[in-house]
Amino acid sequence: MAKHPTLQDVWTMFQESDRKFREMSEETNKTIREMSEDSDRRFREMSEESERMSRETDRAIKEMSRESQKALQEAWRIVGNLGNKLGVVVEHLVLSNIKEKFNALGYGFYKTVLNMQVENKEKDIYAEVDAMLESGEYTLIIEVKTQLKVKDVDDHLDRLDKLRLNEPYSACKFLGAVAGAIVADNVKKYALKKGFYVIRQSGDTVTIENPGGFKPREW
Repeated sequence: MAKHPTLQDVWTMFQESDRKFREMSEETNKTIREMSEDSDRRFREMSEESERMSRETDRAIKEMSRESQKALQEAWRIVGNLGNKLGVVVEHLVLSNIKEKFNALGYGFYKTVLNMQVENKEKDIYAEVDAMLESGEYTLIIEVKTQLKVKDVDDHLDRLDKLRLNEPYSACKFLGAVAGAIVADNVKKYALKKGFYVIRQSGDTVTIENPGGFKPREW
C-alpha cells in the first residue's frame, strides 16, 4: 500500500521548489543584467563612434568647402585678369584709328577722349565713356566690349540719355556707336535698329558695319 505524503513532506517539497525557483530567478536576473549592461556598453560605443565620425565628416566638409572657395576665388581672379587684359587689347585695336574711320564717312572729328568719367553737379560719377570723338557739330560716344551683347546696347542707350542732360554738351548733337571683337548678327541688327554705328574688330583692323543709307540716331 502506497504511503501518502505527510504535511512535513509537502512542506519540504514546497521549500525545495521555492529554493530552485529563487536560484533560477537570480540566474535569470543576472543574465538579463549582464545582457543589459553589454547592450548599454555597445550602444555607448556606437554613439561615441557615430559622434566621432560626424565630427570627422563635418571637419572634412569644412576643409573641402574652404579649399573649394579658395580655388573658385583664384579661378575668378585669373579669369578677371585675363578679361581685363583682353578688354584693354580690344580697346586699343578698336580705338587706334577710329577717328580716321569716321572722318572718312564725312565727319570732321578733331578730338578723341578715352576712358572718361562724367560727373554731375555734386561731383558724383554717373556715366563712364570708353571713347568720345568731338567735332564742332557732333559728339560721338563709343562703347567698347570684347563680346558685344544686347544688354551692352541697352546700357549704352541709357548712358547717352544721361549724357544728354549734362550741361557741357547741351549745345552739340550726340551720336552713338558700339564696338566689339565679337559681335553676333542678332546683336548687330539690334544695335542698328537703335540707331548706333556698329564697329567690329578683326585682327589688327576695324570696320564700321553700317549698311548704305544708314541714318544714325541723334540725341
